[in-house]
Amino acid sequence: MAEPEDHQATASGDDPKRGKTVHGEAANAGHRVLGSDDAEVEAYLEVALDAPARDRAPTDPPVAAVQPEPGVVAVLDFGSQFAQLIARRVRELSVYSELLPHDTPLAELERRGVRAIILSGGPNSVYDERAPKPDGSIWSGRLPVLGICYGAQLMAKELGGDVMPASKREYGPATVSITRDDGLFAGIDREQPVWMSHGDSITRLPEGFIATAQTDSTPYAGLAAPDRNLYGIQFHPEVIHTPRGKDVLRNFVTGIAGIAPAWTPSNFIETTVTEIRDRVDKHARETGSNGQVICALSGGVDSAVAAALVHRAVGDRLTCIYVDHGLMRKKESELLRVTFEANLGMRLVMVDARERFLARLAGVTDPEQKRRIIGDEFIRVFEEEAAKIGQIDFLTQGTLYPDVIESTTPETKTAQKIKTHHNVGGLPADLRFQLIEPLRYLFKDEVRLVGTAMGLPDAMVQRQPFPGPGLAIRILGEVTAERLDTLRDADWIVIDEIKAAGLYRSVWQSFAILTPVRSVGVMGDGRTYANVVAIRAVTSEDGMTADWAKLPYDVLGRISSRIVNEVVGVNRVVYDISSKPPATIEWE
Repeated sequence: MAEPEDHQATASGDDPKRGKTVHGEAANAGHRVLGSDDAEVEAYLEVALDAPARDRAPTDPPVAAVQPEPGVVAVLDFGSQFAQLIARRVRELSVYSELLPHDTPLAELERRGVRAIILSGGPNSVYDERAPKPDGSIWSGRLPVLGICYGAQLMAKELGGDVMPASKREYGPATVSITRDDGLFAGIDREQPVWMSHGDSITRLPEGFIATAQTDSTPYAGLAAPDRNLYGIQFHPEVIHTPRGKDVLRNFVTGIAGIAPAWTPSNFIETTVTEIRDRVDKHARETGSNGQVICALSGGVDSAVAAALVHRAVGDRLTCIYVDHGLMRKKESELLRVTFEANLGMRLVMVDARERFLARLAGVTDPEQKRRIIGDEFIRVFEEEAAKIGQIDFLTQGTLYPDVIESTTPETKTAQKIKTHHNVGGLPADLRFQLIEPLRYLFKDEVRLVGTAMGLPDAMVQRQPFPGPGLAIRILGEVTAERLDTLRDADWIVIDEIKAAGLYRSVWQSFAILTPVRSVGVMGDGRTYANVVAIRAVTSEDGMTADWAKLPYDVLGRISSRIVNEVVGVNRVVYDISSKPPATIEWE
């Protein structure tokens, strides 16, 4: 990567005019935030300044998401790649869940209103010397506990049973036979397809436990001590490969634990708006300020929903700033203007900075350099516009729960971290404000539900994830106005045809990439030497892993035909059939 230009903050953070990131580090445009590497970012403003930087310790209660009565489910994370998915599956039951460190004390769980505990799987063996363990008080029976995979083995070993390396490991699909109805398997047929992923097995149950399920190679695929509120299963109910897994979770959460489904978009909106309004009003009274709030709109669903929630709470005290860097897809800037200014009546500042960004990107081909430049220039433009507003008390940003989870779990604990490619920069240190993060306890699918409930248009709420640097990282090589126009036109056709085929919501992302490759072609009676466009479409649940989408040949054919006929300078279209891993979703 090229060295930063002279006017940028240094990586060491020596520039006294710069603030700090949310992680307490000196802010600079090369900083990386934790999260999935293809997720949206609300225009690089995942920053807090020196003043009231929010401490994201795992003991913090939710800032905006009020835990609804009658209870919360805590998912204790022992390092499973599926840990977040367990929490999401519980939320799908309309019950609030949190993903917490594996050793969270029982007293802290009870303080949070937890009424049931789920122990996730994990990559360790329970008999390893340094195997992660929970607070021993959770076995007391005061709260129902469900152990999954490693969690079930841990329950068995900690309470006096035996766990040994399995003579036959189970990875992938299996059939489990339910041998006893302990409430966990109520209403479920006795033979069930499930997903297994374990190299160890329980070989002896603790005293007082009964076997509830088995497979050909695992005699204790289920165990329970109902009188002690303890349950365990060797398989993974949270993955789609266990078709009745959601029913197992429902039986535990709403049946055994007796938690009523109360986590809905409507109650989230009501409680969040009230919390934001009360917080801003209190700050205004105590400081004599007007309680001014700013929000950087990126065009993505996260910042859009966050802005809508804050606007409902504080009205015209919110100013949204949209920096048009010229790297958005076709017609997206106009959609944002119409939605927020005309339809929702928000105070919106739109800044045309297209020439500024193109000037700084001229001649740059390295993708990391592109990201750094775009992040830095965005902050510079935002600084200028924010200064025109005057006193600012709060910054709204669309941080989601996966970002909070990954930024609060210590490296020494069990969560498997995945770094992002999102750059963020710092604002001047004398611009001191507090963060409003109304979505910090929501998953992406919940954000969409809230946006729909608030009346945002489907074109914005159901929008596929889009990278913060925009089309700049979908142009391999130098970014120019001409190449941007070419890519916009090609990308528009990809989306148009996928929507026309009714496939838009069934794929995670679909887009075009302008490659640096030219190829020979024939158009009419003449020879051409023109650009090659690649098409990328993937299916995924969360962007962390993805498979290439098996689009129908006729859809691919129409996309190819339209691009080579309608987009000037393109004579060849190719389709990317790589999965993630080993490839990433984006090419840069």
